[in-house]
Amino acid sequence: MNNEESNHNKSNKRRKKENGDKQSREKKKVLKGVITSLLLIDGEERRSENEIAQQEKTLFEATQMKEKDAMLGYYSGFQDYFDHGIVTDQKLKRKRSRAAAISAVSAAVSGVEFIDESGGVSNNEGVKGAGNQQRRLWVRDRSKAWWDECNGPEFPEEEFRKCFRMGKGTFDLICEELNSVIAKEDTMLRAAIPVKQRVAVCVWRLATGDPLRLVSKRFGLGISTCHKLVLEVCSAIRTVLMPKYLQWPDEEKVKKIKEEFESVSGIPDVVGSMYTTHIPIIAPKVSVAAYFNRRHTERNQKTSYSITVQGVVDLKGIFTDVCIGWPGSMPDDQVLEKSALCQRANQGLIKGVWIVGNTGYPLMDWVLVPYTQRNLTWTQHAFNEKIGVIHEVAKDAFARLKGRWSCLQKRTEMKLHDLPVVLGACCVLHNICEMRGEAMDSELKFELVDDEMTPENPLRSVSAMKARDAIAHKLLHHGLAGTGFL
Repeated sequence: MNNEESNHNKSNKRRKKENGDKQSREKKKVLKGVITSLLLIDGEERRSENEIAQQEKTLFEATQMKEKDAMLGYYSGFQDYFDHGIVTDQKLKRKRSRAAAISAVSAAVSGVEFIDESGGVSNNEGVKGAGNQQRRLWVRDRSKAWWDECNGPEFPEEEFRKCFRMGKGTFDLICEELNSVIAKEDTMLRAAIPVKQRVAVCVWRLATGDPLRLVSKRFGLGISTCHKLVLEVCSAIRTVLMPKYLQWPDEEKVKKIKEEFESVSGIPDVVGSMYTTHIPIIAPKVSVAAYFNRRHTERNQKTSYSITVQGVVDLKGIFTDVCIGWPGSMPDDQVLEKSALCQRANQGLIKGVWIVGNTGYPLMDWVLVPYTQRNLTWTQHAFNEKIGVIHEVAKDAFARLKGRWSCLQKRTEMKLHDLPVVLGACCVLHNICEMRGEAMDSELKFELVDDEMTPENPLRSVSAMKARDAIAHKLLHHGLAGTGFL
């Protein structure tokens, strides 16, 4: 009996297990079917999306091609119209040119009648054309009385110096040096502007900073003529006078300069004092951010743009090297790295000498700067005091440069690409005045304000650090430091 019950139980368990396995298989089958359906649905959706995307891409490309064809057609038509305009304009110019040539020949043969703005006739003879009609050339009558008075021998020397920032002797010297480059010949229609007047227009413009409209009235010339004269004379100064009056000293002069700097500071082997100033400009049309001067803007509470002028001077304040035109957003150390002076130093052409700068420059093998860390020792204070004497020479030279040539103090309407030539001419004229002992009026004194920024890497030479420490030690312990730092 017990065996039958046991068999019956086993049979029940087996049937339950079989039923469970069957149900599990059915569930798996159903689940598999659901997953397959989902995958099929997802595949259909993706295919549908791809088809829609392809259709949109095709439509977009077709639209782009239509627009491109339309623009090409418009451009082609515009170009044809423009070419036709150029041809027409050239024909008109040739026609006018021929007429002007005929008029000039007639003027040379028979004389020309000039009519000024007041209706006066400057020549009684006229030019008879076809039908006995009289030809007339119109010229504007401008007064040159002021310049004629300045150019006269009786004009006072002091007044001349106030007008042109130099005496008559220095002015005549510049005119003689530039005569072969800027002199022009007379033509059949007008007399050439004399060399002295050409130079005077340029020097007056640089000295006063007056707008061209006022320069034009003072010299009795057209505005465009004055602008052209300023650029021509500045270019001639840069070409002819800069190689003669602004150059790096030779060995003999270097020796003399080192002796002069050592006599006033006690620091040996100094060949120049270096400074970088900013020249205000009108906001340029390109690279505006590069010329934006943040420090001047914050100080003046007015948006400022500028370009830089880096210069090295000797003890007399005469420039021996200049670097002009880098954007005003660049700090002094970056301007130095971009300069030809730094390139010569990297090539080994400046060895065994120092050029003194302020805290805006890094300490290098050839650039000597003050100590900038906090809690300076007496030795370091003594060194900073003496190096400050040398640096003040460059700062004073730039103050005289800006004071003498007022065009450097305010924004000018000159184009950005013309400024380096004009600024270079100012530096050359400054040197000529300094070499010839031209005293500057006290009324022209200019207060120089340029912010110094400590470079990111102020120490770039270990040997220069040791050399600076040795110089500072010598100044203090050999009685050369003075007592100003106490």
